[in-house]
Amino acid sequence: MSTEQLLRTPLTELVGVKHPVVQTGMGWVAGPRLVSATANAGGLGILASATMTFEELEKAIVEVKSRTDKPFGVNLRADAADAPARCELLIEHGVKVASFALAPKPELIAKLKENDIVVIPSVGLPKHAKKVASWGADAVMIQGGEGGGHTGSTPTTLLLPSVLDAVDIPVIAAGGFFDGRGLAAALSYGAAGIGMGTRFLLTSDSAVPQSVKELYLGYGLDGTVVTAKVDGMPHRMLRTPFVEEIEETGTIRRLAPTIKRTLEFKKMAGMSWLQLAKDGREMKKNQGRTLAQMTLAANTPMMLKAGLVDGDTNAGVLASGQVVGVLDDLPTCEALIDRIVLEAATQLKKAHTYLV
Repeated sequence: MSTEQLLRTPLTELVGVKHPVVQTGMGWVAGPRLVSATANAGGLGILASATMTFEELEKAIVEVKSRTDKPFGVNLRADAADAPARCELLIEHGVKVASFALAPKPELIAKLKENDIVVIPSVGLPKHAKKVASWGADAVMIQGGEGGGHTGSTPTTLLLPSVLDAVDIPVIAAGGFFDGRGLAAALSYGAAGIGMGTRFLLTSDSAVPQSVKELYLGYGLDGTVVTAKVDGMPHRMLRTPFVEEIEETGTIRRLAPTIKRTLEFKKMAGMSWLQLAKDGREMKKNQGRTLAQMTLAANTPMMLKAGLVDGDTNAGVLASGQVVGVLDDLPTCEALIDRIVLEAATQLKKAHTYLV
């Protein structure tokens, strides 16, 4: 039994969760086991669907529902060719939240909202927050430069207040959070809750191989690097020997492995060449990626799978936020969320005593 509700925020009210803590949708990491453990602990677990086929996503949703009766969400690629079909899947199974890595089209937001699904896109700039808010998004999540995976350069402490000033819908803060002090700070800024990726990856409920988790715990605050050489976009990951080698390797030498992984991803995802081309066209249209960047983009799923699923750090990359440098344990999701909420409540009460 998780701790009683101590914090009521616009996020807990909007989604119906007990605690304003979100486990983000990390590819290959946020599967049914982690999502249901987060939900049962009172937080909002987000299932990562970008690395799943349509059939795998439906199976995963059914499994989460068999493990918990609490609200959970699914993270979707708004630019995927089958995004509308995946949204219909969420509607069919009564999923509570649809989160998006990029802004979904207004008609997609409207369709989800008509079916009582909460829509939470991720944004990296105030103008993007304004846009999706005007389209009807229920809330937004921001991720500062401290966060793992694809990230911008603006730190959370600057991005969060600028987005809060831009919109009047709930804002969830991610990037650099790992404890109750961070939750208290985010709430003091005006956020409705926090999102965490690396901290949830490093729990006993995460399906990441134990050897890989222990590798993460060995890194310090200087143990991550942001590189665009994996998929053409800024990507924060552990500074492993393999990543160091990628950083030093020229484009021509990376070409053959890139093509090989593109073919592997196409086969794994069950995509036709037409679907792959459509996804590439959407990337170019919505993200402004060059042809080279679109080619590199197929690297990410397979390289992350090698590291996070297969445990092969010599052929895979390990996405990570800077918080890896201050983590030293692998708690259950319940123990983690309980201590974060209890510490946040204590910190907020302490801060209240400063008022005169």
